[in-house]
Amino acid sequence: MKNKVRNATEFLKPLPDPDAISSEYWRAATEGRLLIQECPTCGHRQWYPRALCTECSSDTQWLECSGLGTVNTFTIIRQYGMQPFKQELPYIVAMIELEEGPLIMGNITDCDVETVRIGDPVSVWFLKIEEGIGIPYWSPDA
Repeated sequence: MKNKVRNATEFLKPLPDPDAISSEYWRAATEGRLLIQECPTCGHRQWYPRALCTECSSDTQWLECSGLGTVNTFTIIRQYGMQPFKQELPYIVAMIELEEGPLIMGNITDCDVETVRIGDPVSVWFLKIEEGIGIPYWSPDA
């Protein structure tokens, strides 16, 4: 499922450093696709990208997700002294439970931070930073 992609005009935060294990994940994000790993041996699904299945140590394969989930837990960041994070205060850091099972950490955007609640449905969107690197963000579903 292809999700919304927005292009960054300026991105001053630290960038991910894709490696042999995670580069496919970051590349898919630039295309509006959210990937997790799935084990063909035991069926376990996991995020973040790892070399092997965390349940049975088998090789994994990529699984494209729906981009839908629910807020599992979150915190509102109200103080942060370092730029460029300071200019975005307040902002939400959340654990999102994907429809496919795993938890993924991200920021919830496009809403008043005071309105977010545990259990709220959210959907992913991506900020394309540069070729090969897209960052997933989450927005509340109306």
